[in-house]
Amino acid sequence: MKKRSIAFALPFLLLACNNEGKDSVEKADSANSEKMDSNSTTSQTLKTDEASSSFLVKAADGGMTEVRLGELAQQKASNKKVKDYGTMLIHDHSAANDKVKALAAQRNVTLPDGPGNDNQEKIDKLAKRTGKDFDKAFMDAMQSDHKKDIDMFKDASGKVNDADIKSFVDNTIPTLQMHLDSANAIRKALK
Repeated sequence: MKKRSIAFALPFLLLACNNEGKDSVEKADSANSEKMDSNSTTSQTLKTDEASSSFLVKAADGGMTEVRLGELAQQKASNKKVKDYGTMLIHDHSAANDKVKALAAQRNVTLPDGPGNDNQEKIDKLAKRTGKDFDKAFMDAMQSDHKKDIDMFKDASGKVNDADIKSFVDNTIPTLQMHLDSANAIRKALK
């Protein structure tokens, strides 16, 4: 009897071990790969391509990170412009996150449940800073993050085949550019 219960439990234990230690982005990517491999779509979901699925996961990871960083800026920033920038991030990235969630739900794409390990590490490092040191490090991170985000969105614009996702991408780039321009201006004012 024990042999049979161990044999029955083994596949479930292996599956649990495969996800153990993975960050939320890796788990979402893995789930989406399995869905694409099994070709699982329902009559209420749209079929999506790998580029679109991967983009939605990355956009969700980045968007959740920006919201958390915005909240951190509101708590820790000493400069009003930095606090206001945090408020803008929360507002704009929360709206974008809602669109990403809706697009993902329509396509049965699994999104991460929180920032990936790399982004969480960035949040944790910034959380240890205070005052003007926080302000400078935060704005440096915002400049770097938004440059990367713009590059990712421009790359996705040329790769995704899904018209709704492409529209979201193209409509979001100007907001990301405005965030980058604001970050550059605030960084200069802090010096």
